[in-house]
Amino acid sequence: MKRVLRSLRWAMVKAAIAGTVMVALAFLIPLGLMVQQTARDRAFTAAERQAAALGPALAITTDQQAVAKAMASTDAGSRDRLAVHLPGGVTVGSARTDNDQLPGTGNQGWTRTVRAGTARVDGGYVLLQPVAVDGGGIAMVEVYVPDTDLSRGVGTAWLVLSGVALALVAVSVAVADRMGTRIIRSARRLATAARSLGSGNLSVRVPVEGREAAGAPEELREAAYAFNAMADRVVHLLAAERELAADLSHRLRTPLTVLRLNAAALGEGDAADATRHAVSQLEREVDQIIRTARRDPVDAPPVALGCDAVEVVRDRVAFWSALAEDEGRPWQLAGDDAPAPVPVQRGDLAAAVDALLGNVFRHTAVGTPFAVDVVATEDTVAVLVGDGGPGITDPATAIRRGAGHGGEGSTGLGLDIVRKLAEGTGGEVRLGRSALGGAEVTVRINTRTEVELPRQQRRRTGRLIRKD
Repeated sequence: MKRVLRSLRWAMVKAAIAGTVMVALAFLIPLGLMVQQTARDRAFTAAERQAAALGPALAITTDQQAVAKAMASTDAGSRDRLAVHLPGGVTVGSARTDNDQLPGTGNQGWTRTVRAGTARVDGGYVLLQPVAVDGGGIAMVEVYVPDTDLSRGVGTAWLVLSGVALALVAVSVAVADRMGTRIIRSARRLATAARSLGSGNLSVRVPVEGREAAGAPEELREAAYAFNAMADRVVHLLAAERELAADLSHRLRTPLTVLRLNAAALGEGDAADATRHAVSQLEREVDQIIRTARRDPVDAPPVALGCDAVEVVRDRVAFWSALAEDEGRPWQLAGDDAPAPVPVQRGDLAAAVDALLGNVFRHTAVGTPFAVDVVATEDTVAVLVGDGGPGITDPATAIRRGAGHGGEGSTGLGLDIVRKLAEGTGGEVRLGRSALGGAEVTVRINTRTEVELPRQQRRRTGRLIRKD
């Protein structure tokens, strides 16, 4: 679950990064190109001002010394970026172009229709600006614009824009992470409550109001409301079921009292002692059922999950051995040398063993032998109950809830209870033939509990979730 929530949080962060990057690129790239174009226009505009500054001087005189002095007074001329092509092919200053490359009419000078323009030269561009001179001619002013002037400040602008983009991404990630933290906190709280409810804590509820629920999305709030309603319904149903169990168990008090009085009147003997012991044991079990049913499931203390399978099997076999001796049934118990811990409650395992042994006594003839084996491995504990009876003709029907296989007096729930116990740990129940010739029921309990994912989800993940 934690891995899923982390993936959800990371997905929200990635979505925020992708969205912010797209928005930043949509705005910042055109802005950067505009800054680059602005720098280019600024450089040529400055060159046009430098060329226009020579207009008054050229309108007065075309003397080369006077023109050179006027050029030196400008910023472009002082930096050796200015030249004047006078009529007659005379050039003043450092020209980057030849007269043959200039638009005009050769030695007759340039006509008044010549317009300003630019030309590519080594290291940059030149701006060509025609200016009317003294005597009615046209001079061509050449201003050199290097490439460095065309990109001045563009690199800094791109760095600033990149920094702005990174800042936007960082802010969006922080906001998305904050929102994801709130969502994940609410989802984790709901998952924790569901896990606690599944483990038997019926008092757990998910807060839907107040500080703990602040910032939770509306969908998770609705899920919390639904979870609380479900938990309340579970408590109500369990209370009704316990009341029913207590009522039914209490009704057994009258026939139990009669049995106890009759057993007391049997006198002395092994059979009488065994009957009185069985009646006392049955009365204790009924009392325990009533006390358990009357206990509030919300206030009940948690039951320790886990017991020793060998100890439980040995105890239940000893209980049924008295009846086996009365009916002349040979029996044997094997595999009870070393402890075999299993992750199930003692009462549940005892009820399962009683159901298996009860089926042997109920569905086989008097004198039929039976055997109980406990086989423990690294990951599983198997309890095998076999008999020498006729066996089970239809195993699939016998293990189905309520189907039964013994006719009169059988509820058909015994094997289903055993199956639920085994499958609750990831194990299974198998029906087969025993070495005695009759039926054999194998209950395999996983000591390392694993819960298998649904088929579709298992295809996506390819693994099992381990319950730690």
